[in-house]
Amino acid sequence: MNDTLTSDVVGRRVEVNGEHATVRFSGVVPPMAGLWLGVEWDNPERGKHDGSHEGTVYFKCRHPTGGSFIRPNKVNFGVDFLTAIKNRYALEDEPEEEGKEQIVTIGNKPVETIGFDSVVKQQSQLSKLQEVSLRNCAVNGPGDKGGIAKACPNLRSIDLSKNLLSSWDEVVDIADQLKHLEVLNLSENKLKFPSSSPSPTGTFSALKVLVLNRIGITWTEVLRCASRCPVLEKLYLESNSIVISERPTDVLQTVKLLDLSSNQLIDENQLFLIAYLPRLEQLILSDIGLSSIHFPDAGIGCKTSMFPSLQYLVLNDNRISQWSFFNELDKLQSLHTLSCARNPLTESKDAQTTRQFVIARIGQLRTLNKCAIQREERRGAELDYRKAFGNEWKKAGGHQDPDKNRPNEEFLAAHPRYQSLCLKYGAPEDGELKVQQPFLLKNQLLTLKIKHPNQLDQKVIEKRLPESMTIQKVKGLLSRLLKVPVSELLLSYESPKMPGREIELENDQQSLQFYSVENGDYLLVRW
Repeated sequence: MNDTLTSDVVGRRVEVNGEHATVRFSGVVPPMAGLWLGVEWDNPERGKHDGSHEGTVYFKCRHPTGGSFIRPNKVNFGVDFLTAIKNRYALEDEPEEEGKEQIVTIGNKPVETIGFDSVVKQQSQLSKLQEVSLRNCAVNGPGDKGGIAKACPNLRSIDLSKNLLSSWDEVVDIADQLKHLEVLNLSENKLKFPSSSPSPTGTFSALKVLVLNRIGITWTEVLRCASRCPVLEKLYLESNSIVISERPTDVLQTVKLLDLSSNQLIDENQLFLIAYLPRLEQLILSDIGLSSIHFPDAGIGCKTSMFPSLQYLVLNDNRISQWSFFNELDKLQSLHTLSCARNPLTESKDAQTTRQFVIARIGQLRTLNKCAIQREERRGAELDYRKAFGNEWKKAGGHQDPDKNRPNEEFLAAHPRYQSLCLKYGAPEDGELKVQQPFLLKNQLLTLKIKHPNQLDQKVIEKRLPESMTIQKVKGLLSRLLKVPVSELLLSYESPKMPGREIELENDQQSLQFYSVENGDYLLVRW
């Protein structure tokens, strides 16, 4: 860039030695001779001052060390979209052999050409492109009007993250030429957005995925931009310091996935503003500082009308420390997948018990922290939960006799599913609720009756086994007793509390306690 820059460089995005910045000033800075650019760095530690020099304010920065003065010839203003594609995918003009000619006919007239082959080849390559990644390629705009539409008419997915685009209008000028565009990533561009809602056009008529991570966009600007995306399905807005300031009424109605991760200013009241997006199936709320949630329209044991389609919820790296949070999640009518890693409550020493309690509190959950919940695990979790809070239930007014079973409101609020679990498995018996001495082996032994349904000549035998014994070790013991190879043994059990129901012991690595096998149960062995 020469020393005859005009004032229109102000606001342009630039790159200097790998660092990105925005031009805030262009002119003379006495007593230094020549032309200078005043830039505000994306990384404020890169700068030296706040835009002032010897008492004169030339421009302003958001950070006291965010600014620098740089000579224009040290700055990279970037390249247009098509040039970046040719550079990125090595589509530069290839040198022709000296004197090589080709005769082509234009109309009825033969014309001699040189270099025609390389032009045709390049155009063919560009027109076939459907997906391009131009991340960190210094793209600054669309280039010549209509050039993109002519050269790359079939582009469907573009990664334009971390480039030198300076305004949303430049994005529109690119997208307006790509009628089939479905995926657009604009992350880490510092864009200036329109101050009013744009007139509806077909610019993003086919766009399904829009990624706007770390670009400093506000919620109002999100809604303005999304208004031009009539079929948008996935919207990523990570790390933008967003405050959800209004309810989207005519926009985002087709969105199925919304990522609001690392927007630390969002709270539960703001989430209610997006609670009625009709098609929202996946909501990612990692690292937003969330500690509580409450759906006021739903009482104990009822489902909320909020987030009616929400199936997949991510709450990693938040501040969840109360079990009441998970009680509220049970009110979501469609939720079946939850991730909640690295929260104070889930980072306890006994991770297995914590997992069991989450499963027991959310009845429809099928996947927790990327691990599927098998039928046996749910049964074990619910039985253990029922047992763990059985004494508390009795003190609150719970009783084995249905006519006398009236736990108080405080208990029901803390354990909304407890009553339904008692209906499912039966109320806990007094014998189940005796406090055991955990360090005595005799208090951890189960007395089990072993039956052989397919071998009627085999007698029922009784064994005392540790509740911590794995199914694999139980099979090993039975293999020695019955003289049958371990690989041929199939185990299940029946409980007198649920006559006629047989539970398979499928996972060799799990313990008898995991499957909630109890004293007096029948162990069924087949081979």
